[in-house]
Amino acid sequence: MWEADTIEPLKNVYHASFIQELGNELEKESTGFDTNQFQQLVFQEDWSQLELKGRMRRVTESMHACLPEDYEHAIDVLQKVAPHFTGLSALVFPDYVEVYGLGHWDVSIQAIEFFTSLSTSEFAVRPFLIGHQEKMLVQMLVWSQNQNEHIRRLASEGCRPRLPWGMSVPALKKDPTVTLPILENLKSDPSRYVQKSVANHLNDISAIQPDFMKKTVKRWYGTSQQTNWIVKHASRTLLKKGDPEIMNLFGYGDDPSIQVIDLKLVQDAIHIGESMTFHFTLHAESSLKLRVEYAIDYVKSRGTRNQKVFKITEFETDSALHREFVRSQSFQDMTTRKHYEGIHTLTIIINGIPKASVDFEVMTN
Repeated sequence: MWEADTIEPLKNVYHASFIQELGNELEKESTGFDTNQFQQLVFQEDWSQLELKGRMRRVTESMHACLPEDYEHAIDVLQKVAPHFTGLSALVFPDYVEVYGLGHWDVSIQAIEFFTSLSTSEFAVRPFLIGHQEKMLVQMLVWSQNQNEHIRRLASEGCRPRLPWGMSVPALKKDPTVTLPILENLKSDPSRYVQKSVANHLNDISAIQPDFMKKTVKRWYGTSQQTNWIVKHASRTLLKKGDPEIMNLFGYGDDPSIQVIDLKLVQDAIHIGESMTFHFTLHAESSLKLRVEYAIDYVKSRGTRNQKVFKITEFETDSALHREFVRSQSFQDMTTRKHYEGIHTLTIIINGIPKASVDFEVMTN
């Protein structure tokens, strides 16, 4: 839902001004709430070392220490305060339900619905799925027919088998097919916000039960424009793997006339921190639907290699084709990828089929 690689660390959404404002709002709505005590509980010595979820949980626990002991009363206060905050920082409100609400079903379900429109309650539902999966899935099926797009998205996002940042739900990883009735209700949803969640949910399933996922998307394809978008986005991992069934579903065939000619690197060796530039010519003798990608076999820390696929473009030709492509790939270290010296391999992939490869060396400075 949020980009991980930003200049400002995500944990900084919980800054001093936010904590002060949150404490002031809670004090307005809760008799006896002590803002100073709340701030002292939040800003303990280890605060600067805490990452996003650690800071969020610290704020949640500090609110709990200062709010009324009665859960229903505390939730009433939080629902009055929550509309003053939106986005990532507002995750503290559904987090309160995640931590303290499992024993208060009716109040918690209503609070989850309320809070999800302000940020998202996708993480808050995970303990409920672990403790009461069948009951929670029934509730999420109801949510999938709600008029509010945020609540419909929650129905799909909350029960994703591999939800990023979310608590693991082992039963969903073992059998992700149990969420299909929810996805069926959402497969033609008009909201792109919901469509993305359904697609991501199906993409999760493709990593666990690819045959079931492929059977589902093949059955859905052609239902509606919205469904077709979901199916295509959900298939992105299998497309990158060159799965033959998925390639055929979208019309990406292996025509023998397709050739990659003159694959060349601008430089045979690069240093970490530089960019590697390459060019090649794509030749085909008839009209085709084409998906053009390149892969890099990256050297890992222990000397093994791991391939990463990058999409260049996809298009359909009306006639024969002879087109040159030029691309650059950065070897700048990032939080999501660290580079190591050694021999790497660049491969050009057309419609899921490797067509040409070349080795190059990556060196330290």
